[in-house]
Amino acid sequence: MPSMMVTGASRGLGLEMVRQFVGDGWRIYACCRTPETAADLAALAEGSGGLITLHTLDVSKPEEVRALADEFRGTPIDMLVNNAGLLGCKIENMTPAAFGSVDYDAWREVHEINTMAPLRVTEAFVDHVAASDLKLLFFMSTHMGCITELADGGLYPYRSSKAALNLLVKGLSIDLAPRGVRTIAVHPGWVVTDMGGPDAPVNKVDSIAGIRRVVANYGAEQTGCFYQYDGRELPW
Repeated sequence: MPSMMVTGASRGLGLEMVRQFVGDGWRIYACCRTPETAADLAALAEGSGGLITLHTLDVSKPEEVRALADEFRGTPIDMLVNNAGLLGCKIENMTPAAFGSVDYDAWREVHEINTMAPLRVTEAFVDHVAASDLKLLFFMSTHMGCITELADGGLYPYRSSKAALNLLVKGLSIDLAPRGVRTIAVHPGWVVTDMGGPDAPVNKVDSIAGIRRVVANYGAEQTGCFYQYDGRELPW
C-alpha cells in the first residue's frame, strides 16, 4: 500500500487530495495546523478505516516539523506532498500585491510558507521518502510562477515565491538523484477554493483527478519536471 503525507490537508486542494487518494487505497498522513478544528478532514479520517491519520503541523514552525519527523522515524513515505500555501492577499482585492502597493510584511510571510517551508519539510522528511518504493517529492506550484510563459504582472509576492519554489524543485532533483529521490512540481489550475475564489474556471474535483493521472503517469526515471493538472508539461 503506497503512503503519502500531505501538508495543508484541512481544506481546498489538500483536503480533496486526501479524499481522492484514499479512495485509491493510499495510506494518508494528513497534516494541518489545528486538526481539532478540521471537521471535514476528521470526518474523512473517521470513515477511512484507519487509512487516514491526522497530525498537527504548522509548516512555519521548525520545532513542529522536527517533532513530526521524529515521530515518523523509520516510517517510509512514498509521496511527500508540499501543498500548504498562501496567496498573500484576498482574491477580491489584489492591490497589496500590485506594483507600487506591495505589502512587504505579507510578502515575507508568503515566502516563508510557499518557499522556505517546503524545503524545511523536505529536509526533515527526505530519509522517510528515500526509504519508500515511490520516492517522490510533490510540490504544489502554479503557472503563475512560470517565467517563460509570463503574460501579465502583479501578484509579485505569490508569483515570486512560486518561481523560487520551482527552482527548488529543479535543484532538489539534482541533489537527491544519488538517493533515488525524485521531484515534481504541479500546477493545479485556477481552482475554486478559498484561495482561488468562486469565479475560478476549474473545480477541485477535476483538478485533483488530473493530478492523480499525472502522478500515475510520472515515469520511474522522471524527476525535476513541471506539469499542469491536465498532463501538459510546462516550461520553467
